[in-house]
Amino acid sequence: MSEVFPFLRPTDHHRIVLCLEYKGTAFHGWQIQKSGVSTIQAALEAAIAKVADEPVSTIVAGRTDAGVHATNQIVHFDTRAQRSDYGWKMGINGRLPDDISVKWVTQVDEHFHARFSAQERAYRFIIHNNWVKSALLHEVTTWEQYELDVGLMQQAANRLLGTHDFSSFRAAECQAHSPVRTLRELTVARFGEFIVIQARADGFLHHMVRNLVGVMLPIGRGRKPVDWASDVLNYKDRRRGGVTAKGNGLYFVRASYNVGDLPSADPGPAFLSPILSTSTSLFDPV
Repeated sequence: MSEVFPFLRPTDHHRIVLCLEYKGTAFHGWQIQKSGVSTIQAALEAAIAKVADEPVSTIVAGRTDAGVHATNQIVHFDTRAQRSDYGWKMGINGRLPDDISVKWVTQVDEHFHARFSAQERAYRFIIHNNWVKSALLHEVTTWEQYELDVGLMQQAANRLLGTHDFSSFRAAECQAHSPVRTLRELTVARFGEFIVIQARADGFLHHMVRNLVGVMLPIGRGRKPVDWASDVLNYKDRRRGGVTAKGNGLYFVRASYNVGDLPSADPGPAFLSPILSTSTSLFDPV
């Protein structure tokens, strides 16, 4: 019998869930690819396998594209290995590259599923709105040199809230069975040189957040009217939408579950947390 989990037989698999933070700049997205290019999943599974002393397969709450980051990505895997939460966290972190980090680890019921149990997901898109490009921030924010009107952007965002067919905002290669999603929040706020866009929904289509931002940007620049956001939504045609915003400003910040004992963490990203915390009423909780 295991001293850590006495109710488990030594041959039993049990389910482990972890919270992952990563900088996606050097990776070709989350998912393992046949070409063997560097991905978050490949690096994580290799590290876990070393600690577990057996191969593992991971399930993620929300796949991210090349260059996209995460502050609280939720991942689960099944294993026969017996380790303490601390042992899992420290062992995996010791085998990960510097731009991936496990924030916490816990064991969950076998019915928990990182993807299918999630009731809501949240992203934040960070824009550095300054005439001069930052040498330090260009990998973790999207640079916009022309001043953006966040009031106009918020008016446009409000037209996209609710349950809709978001075909105009999905990538051509999106594999979702339905383009219908419920967008519960799309908030735009300025913090000095930074503009933060927060999106919450029951789920997101491939490139959906980046395409939402791609519509709001020309409206913020004054090059498109606010009503253009409604027009794009009603077209239900990606070819009539805006450009896809760059992924370097996008962060997966939260997946919400009906599980009371999962640890919680600040949505981040960490370099903006001191600024964001000064306006606690700005965003709905994620």
